[in-house]
Amino acid sequence: MKYFFCSIFLMFVLHCSAQPISSGKGSEQRIGQLASDGRVLFRNYPTALPSLLRHVSEETTFNVVPEPVMLNDFSDERLRQCPFVYANFADREDWTLSGQEVSSLRDYLSRGGFLYIDAGITASFLRERPELGQHHSYAEWEASPEIRSAFQAVFPELTFQALKRSDPLYSAFYQGLPDTSLLPETVRTYTEQEKWPEGTYSAAALRIRGRIAVLVTPIVAMGWGKNSLNQWETTIRFRILEGSKGLPELLANAAYSGPRFEVVREDGGKDVIYCQEGALPAWAQEPDGNWRVFRYYSSQEISDFAHVFYTRLGSNILVHALTN
Repeated sequence: MKYFFCSIFLMFVLHCSAQPISSGKGSEQRIGQLASDGRVLFRNYPTALPSLLRHVSEETTFNVVPEPVMLNDFSDERLRQCPFVYANFADREDWTLSGQEVSSLRDYLSRGGFLYIDAGITASFLRERPELGQHHSYAEWEASPEIRSAFQAVFPELTFQALKRSDPLYSAFYQGLPDTSLLPETVRTYTEQEKWPEGTYSAAALRIRGRIAVLVTPIVAMGWGKNSLNQWETTIRFRILEGSKGLPELLANAAYSGPRFEVVREDGGKDVIYCQEGALPAWAQEPDGNWRVFRYYSSQEISDFAHVFYTRLGSNILVHALTN
């Protein structure tokens, strides 16, 4: 009899040790997306969020439903059913919030809800031509004026602050950059040291009791979407800043055909961006007095790398929101 119980106990121990600690999915979670009745079929990057949710469901233990809950506005009663809500800034023409939306958002965010506003940071020289912002945004560290104004009505005492590159959000699931070895040397160096160091990104956050409640970034969703053949739906170019000997002296006296704008860095310093016609940035004067020109690079390797990075970034944002 003693040997019988010992055998049963040993079988139980072996069975338990063979099971991974996180072997099963948790309870089903629905993710919301802001899309009014008139924009559900015409929203920006319609395959983006479902693609990201499938990726998170496949790669993590979070049981997120791939199809988001479409919310008409922030007063939608289904808002409170979603621990995470995604909104593309361009999917709402007017960010003036109704009284009911203000009340609903205040309650939702105070209770632990998370709102991510993609393209909620748009460079000033692109705000008059938003159609260019999806592909040529320049990374600032301040929420767009419309977003700041909208949330002053929700939380008058709170303001958006630049998200430090050391914030744990950037390593919530993935850490660092994807493999950069296939990138051209110039692009690789700029990406690793300035564009996305350690897998970080320009962002601003509104915090409630220390917790990120609202996050805004330049456009990210353009890197998420896949088609029915599991292929990336967009081609992404890289914009970097390049310098050379004698260039600051030349650019300081160069003529330009477009306007001049200031953009804010993470540390509060400001770049002065000089634009050519078409609202594209041509060169920048940096806070330390240096001048550099913008260059655009495109290749299959660059585009694929960007897609992987944006998907990892989106995953980190979602995982951070669901665990904090």
